[in-house]
Amino acid sequence: MRRRAFLVWLAAGASGAIVACRGEATPTASVGQTPTLPATQPAVVPTPTALPATTPVAATVTPVPTASPVADFLVSLYFLRDERLAVVRRPVTRTPRVGTAALEALLAGPTPQEAAWGFTTEIPSGTQLRDLAIADGIATVDLSSDFTSGGGSFSMRARVAQVVFTLTQFSSVEAVRFRIDGQPVEAIGGEGVVVDPPPGRAAFEDLLPLIFVEAPGPGETVRSPLRVTGSANTFEAMFMVRLSTADGTVLYEGPAMATSGSGTRGTFDLTIAFDVAEPVDGTLRLWEYSARDGSEINVVEIPLRLEP
Repeated sequence: MRRRAFLVWLAAGASGAIVACRGEATPTASVGQTPTLPATQPAVVPTPTALPATTPVAATVTPVPTASPVADFLVSLYFLRDERLAVVRRPVTRTPRVGTAALEALLAGPTPQEAAWGFTTEIPSGTQLRDLAIADGIATVDLSSDFTSGGGSFSMRARVAQVVFTLTQFSSVEAVRFRIDGQPVEAIGGEGVVVDPPPGRAAFEDLLPLIFVEAPGPGETVRSPLRVTGSANTFEAMFMVRLSTADGTVLYEGPAMATSGSGTRGTFDLTIAFDVAEPVDGTLRLWEYSARDGSEINVVEIPLRLEP
């Protein structure tokens, strides 16, 4: 019954407050400007998550406060949650080496708050970034040998995927070539995760959850209209979206669709209007109804700070 109601709702266009669209990637500079960066580092323009469609990964957000007085960019860091890739977004100060800044933040691991939200990393503690260079769509990353230590096949694939996804958020990077302690490698670790030819996102699509949110990230402060981007591989490309306050007040709930589904990952780009009288904590929730029994499956929850 839930799924039949969902289909009727979607066909009737009940999601008037939520709009799906596709478009070119946009900068994440918090000041609304994209700096000119040297060719050795990526320009700050995110690439799409989904393969191969194009979807912006920027949302209307205020960066999470940090000790730095001026945060110019939000960069995406790809950690794990429930053994699937998941995104957190961190502000970084203006730098011509934003790719290096993003990768160093990834290697440092989740913050205590991110860990409390369930984020983990398979990149071994102590892994150091020795060098990063970008040329002809390939990022060549040189990591210390700590990167290859410990872990089984899942751990090795996951840590390589974390690096690949973090670097390919930038439009100047399509794939990643790995070096360990300065030496080119064809595979990572004893499990032999193949990295030659340089892998891109497609090599690790199986590590994505069926509903994958690129933006907003957990803990971000957002205002209306809230932009939600990502990719999904759900039955008939359909899923549900709800935005609510911490006390359970539902600000929006409605159906949405990705550009494809039922075995093929598609993108989504949604805009949600909401109204709050004062700043409150909230939760963005995405899920789909099971075609078999109508239960809620593939649930994703993202804590947010909602402002008028």
